[in-house]
Amino acid sequence: MSTIEAPGYSLHSGTYTVEAAPKTSHRNLVVVWVACIALVAAGLVALSGALAKPSARFVCPPDCGTPPMGKPVTINPRFTAADGSFSVAYPVEGAAYKVTKNADSVSAELLVGDGGTMRLFSVPAAGRTPQDIANELVKQTFPDTKTAYEIPNAMVGYQHGYGMAADCWPQGATASYSRMRVIVMVAIKNGLALVAGAAGPYHEFGPDFGSGKPSPVGLQLALDMGKYVNSFSWRGDPPR
Repeated sequence: MSTIEAPGYSLHSGTYTVEAAPKTSHRNLVVVWVACIALVAAGLVALSGALAKPSARFVCPPDCGTPPMGKPVTINPRFTAADGSFSVAYPVEGAAYKVTKNADSVSAELLVGDGGTMRLFSVPAAGRTPQDIANELVKQTFPDTKTAYEIPNAMVGYQHGYGMAADCWPQGATASYSRMRVIVMVAIKNGLALVAGAAGPYHEFGPDFGSGKPSPVGLQLALDMGKYVNSFSWRGDPPR
């Protein structure tokens, strides 16, 4: 019987066999796919880097920028002096306060609780310091006062200034209380002093009165005074 053989097959009496085709392993397929994905990803990263613009570089200070500012939210009405030199928020007139306005001041009389009066106004600095102005105002309004303490880090309209608390004992048959607490805070900018003052019956703070915590302020009106003190703004100040 004759045999004919050729590469890849053999023929014996009219029959032949074919060698199995080589197979690629799963491991090789995974390696190829990972390599392709990595190549595509590298190309995309390179393209993104080529198209992206470098971010601006700032040196702070001095280029510190400014915080994002929106339109201020107004809760309380706002008083503006007749000459436009300053403005300040003041309490809403109603059951709690009686409000009186003048050309350069706004006053609010507390009608509930211990009562008392708050006045927000301006005076020319005239070369005086905030401490000088505070002492002069207290002596003019309440001559027989005794300084209780100085307010540390006092600010008016977010401007550093001076603050003090003083006590006086009104005399006369019309006096309905024996001890009165006076608080004055002053700050100066552009030659204009802005002043926040409050006076009313002294009432010691504690668990049953005031903020519930011990405090040297001793004046019920002071609990509501803070938001008006730093609402002051001088002419030209940015909105806040």
